[in-house]
Amino acid sequence: MCNRRLNLRSLLLCVVALGGCSGTIDQRGNLPDPAKLAEIQPGVTTKDNISQLLGTPSSVSTFNDKTWYYISRRTEQVAFFDPTVLDQEVVVVAFDDSGVVRDVARRTLTDGRAIEPSARETPAPGHELTFVEQLIGNVGRFSAPTGSKTPGR
Repeated sequence: MCNRRLNLRSLLLCVVALGGCSGTIDQRGNLPDPAKLAEIQPGVTTKDNISQLLGTPSSVSTFNDKTWYYISRRTEQVAFFDPTVLDQEVVVVAFDDSGVVRDVARRTLTDGRAIEPSARETPAPGHELTFVEQLIGNVGRFSAPTGSKTPGR
């Protein structure tokens, strides 16, 4: 009888513990309404029209403002594990030099490519001090605070 209660308690404890491991869904960003995207006419629509129609972009191209990105991403995280990307969509609006829409493209998670960061380091000018050089360099730099009276003087 006691063994049976112990098994039941153990089972109940496992069910409660597994229930605490349910995933948390996180939605970042909002995609523009497809009807509003259909209103964009390449060669006609301007940046101001896009701002009024779609709102502020999630991101703007790094080196110039000719490409705007509207990004939406949905992830799930279970307990302490890394989040898993469930869905990702990006609407890319490209402008020409005069600020008129040149192209509108839609990208999904399958369009993404994995990149491998470079392991190289950029050399920095100057001399890196060793621990001992730092200790010796600080000798004599510390003094009593201004206005303090030292005993015996």
